[in-house]
Amino acid sequence: MKQPTLILALLTLALTHPALAALSFQPADSAPLKFAAAEIERAAKDVKRPVPDVSTSVAAGAAQSYRIERDGAKVRVIGGDAVGAMYGGLDIAEAIRTGTLDTLKDSDNKPHIERRGIKFNIPLDLRTPSYSDNSSSAQANISEMWDLEFWHELIDRMARDRYNVLTLWNLHPFPSIVKVPEYPKIALDDVWRTTADLVKPFESFSPRGTGMVKPWMLESHEVVKRITIDEKIAFWRAVMDHAHDRGIEVYWFTWNVFTNGTSGQYNITDDLDNATTRDYFRKSLRETVLTYPRLAGIGITSGENMDHKDGSKGKEEWLWATYGEGISDALKRQPERKFRLIHRLHETGLSPILNQWRDYPGPFEFSYKYAVAHMYASRAPSFIKDLLPEITPEHRTWLTVRNDDLYSFRWGDSDFARAFINNMPGSDKLAGFYMGPDGYIWGRDFLSRDAVSADGRRQLVWDRQWFSFNLWGRLSFDPTLPEAHFQRLLGTRHPSVSAEKLFAASQASSRIIPQVTRYNWGGIDLHWYPEANLSHPNQYKGFYTVRHFMEGKTMPGENVRSISEWRKDLSAKKAITAQTPPEVAAALERNADTTLQLVTDLRTQAASTDKELTLTLGDYEAQAWLGRYYAAKIRGAIDLAEFNVSADAATQASSIKHLENALAHWKQYAALYDRQYTPQLLNRVGPTDIPALTAKAAEDIEIVRTWKPGTSPAKGKK
Repeated sequence: MKQPTLILALLTLALTHPALAALSFQPADSAPLKFAAAEIERAAKDVKRPVPDVSTSVAAGAAQSYRIERDGAKVRVIGGDAVGAMYGGLDIAEAIRTGTLDTLKDSDNKPHIERRGIKFNIPLDLRTPSYSDNSSSAQANISEMWDLEFWHELIDRMARDRYNVLTLWNLHPFPSIVKVPEYPKIALDDVWRTTADLVKPFESFSPRGTGMVKPWMLESHEVVKRITIDEKIAFWRAVMDHAHDRGIEVYWFTWNVFTNGTSGQYNITDDLDNATTRDYFRKSLRETVLTYPRLAGIGITSGENMDHKDGSKGKEEWLWATYGEGISDALKRQPERKFRLIHRLHETGLSPILNQWRDYPGPFEFSYKYAVAHMYASRAPSFIKDLLPEITPEHRTWLTVRNDDLYSFRWGDSDFARAFINNMPGSDKLAGFYMGPDGYIWGRDFLSRDAVSADGRRQLVWDRQWFSFNLWGRLSFDPTLPEAHFQRLLGTRHPSVSAEKLFAASQASSRIIPQVTRYNWGGIDLHWYPEANLSHPNQYKGFYTVRHFMEGKTMPGENVRSISEWRKDLSAKKAITAQTPPEVAAALERNADTTLQLVTDLRTQAASTDKELTLTLGDYEAQAWLGRYYAAKIRGAIDLAEFNVSADAATQASSIKHLENALAHWKQYAALYDRQYTPQLLNRVGPTDIPALTAKAAEDIEIVRTWKPGTSPAKGKK
């Protein structure tokens, strides 16, 4: 149900809430300001206080900027544009909730990072999959992607946390979102999902996106929504309209060349030399731009399924002939429109891109995988260092900030997030960022055992991990927000416990996965999923053993020593300034012990009616036991390395003792995890059942017990 106009709403509310008459928002027909007004009124109602005397207006100024002025009890918000005014109104709503409205000071506000986004791999349909579709969360969420209420909830949460970009990633979305007059049979009605078992054949799926949809999956399918292609177009227009009303730009991102959903009709294939395929793509891009007037742009990939005899040059020629020419065709009909093209720097290079795309008729920017797949590792990833000198203000870069670290747990370390954001390139290089996973869907929460909301629907993943989303969104808008601000937010959410202790527990537990990921580095999600100590079982190492930890490598650029590097330094009697393996283990244990003590204290205070707090403390405790597991495992690996060289039975016995401790810690971790979360299928590392992996954790003890000194390092993926 749509909101009435602001004027009618205020008149109606004023009859029952006289204080509402003090609210003044101009222009009254502005959707962002209506949202801000509703948020202020809702906040006042929730805390049972009168609606304050607030006036909001828009004066020509910098986009997203706003000023807050106080005059006694009166508060005035002046936005540089409607979105800035909305953000100012949201500040007022937040101050009402946290009890800080009376101490709110005059302030000038503008975004630190201009565009702050979410990377959302979107499972549209069995026939048009994303890169994440062979997973439990994707299959469960297919029907949710066609529910307007889901998008309204998600977009509203994004706006509250100051995100203003939504990127939707799919291998080949066009059959599910657009009609192409020249290829009418390709447009797909209805929404499909497979009913086939995806677990047993898991290892046959390619990590490069090919073969994502197999015949046996199509043979066993169900229709989860009856909907025509015209209704689908109307649906996505409505999603983009709602995003626009919240100051959020929407982009589609694709990989290439994928033709999912075309069923080989019109002789369309994945062959780059197929003239029909080129024409089909060009026409699809033209129609996508024309069909969605509120689509802000498209992101493209020169990779995954684009082998060409001429390398990057040939791939860029194909992309220009399809995406470039198709968008240009549309913009010739809409010459006033700005349509951004974001070209990922993935399996290609700057020179071929710039040579081919010099005539693109609009904003043209790059995108770089900033922390590979692990944003929760380094506060200052170094991978972009060599590229930065080549990035110019004319063609800036976006940062893809991949979170393939934390699918389950609640995370919140403002120090880490603030440093990560402050260490991003400056505005002369940076166009914006978007963060999100490849191995999990940020849709509704089908992972938690207890995720059903009061209305009978499953909560959003955003609701479970609200604090981390808030940290990244708010700090990327204003990295000067102090710790006290976020401590207050936690305290307001959970008033029965000490906000200071809750915030400290959040920080301590949140430092465990970044620490172990810096030590045991695996760049992409195929290589390392830290919540399960897991990698792809067939294409990489599977469950990381004590041997893998002994022989592994650390994150590049992080000044953390692996066991082999550390031992060489010791043998050469070098001065060691890097973090050593014993120091890594000590840091993990220290954060784990701090967390466990704080959780114990907090549970003595916690109200039994605060279910979310119970689950939050459960997450903190689980991460603490995982930290203890990794600390003991690293110590066992250190002793194994010594035993391998010295054949000293005492170091073998010490290693076994550490690994017995590690196994006990894993059992504690698995029990806590199982209490709150279900086993799931992940598209890159396969079936992930934490309690079942206990048997794998136990194998470490036998590895050391039967180890033969003098064993050479393993070769290859193992």
